[in-house]
Amino acid sequence: MACRITELVVDCADPQRLADFWCEVLGYVELGWEDDALEIGPPGTGFGGSQPTLVFSHRTEPKRGKLPLHLDVNPTDRDQDAELERLLAAGARKVDIGQTGAETWHVLADPEGNEFCLLRRRVEAAES
Repeated sequence: MACRITELVVDCADPQRLADFWCEVLGYVELGWEDDALEIGPPGTGFGGSQPTLVFSHRTEPKRGKLPLHLDVNPTDRDQDAELERLLAAGARKVDIGQTGAETWHVLADPEGNEFCLLRRRVEAAES
């Protein structure tokens, strides 16, 4: 028997703001609040589906240092350049971590500065 990742928990100052951003990026919907945490996930599936949900947990202390984990996303219905423009319009910002310019991905940050990468390869949209 094996385990499966069902949730990714992100500590943040403003759970609603990050949930709104990541719902826009991933096509997720709000699943609900529990205590000071807001969970989002695939529409029609929610917790326990084939894709993990994201839980944005309110924290009051500031983030210290780079997280040892970041998310990679791939476009599903457009090319990388068009998806980059969509993500920037949704509130992402470009981040310089010493890229050379020859990379096939873009390093971005969400509204609270959590880094993620937009990869080049287009993938099929996940089934709900």
